[in-house]
Amino acid sequence: MADRVKVTLRRSLIGRPVGQRKVALSLGLRRRGAARVYTLTPSLRGALRRVEHLVSIEEVAHEQSR
Repeated sequence: MADRVKVTLRRSLIGRPVGQRKVALSLGLRRRGAARVYTLTPSLRGALRRVEHLVSIEEVAHEQSR
């Protein structure tokens, strides 16, 4: 996988369990359509695995991440 990924919140957090909400909020995804670029680490992979049904994940080249 790429070492940089763009994470976008695609589904609403309304009605989701508290744990999933906390993970999404800790990733900086506060509303639908919000996107952030992260360096892919083992801890990030674990967080994304918990909310993978709510987000879309794209590989990003280093030039696009700035």
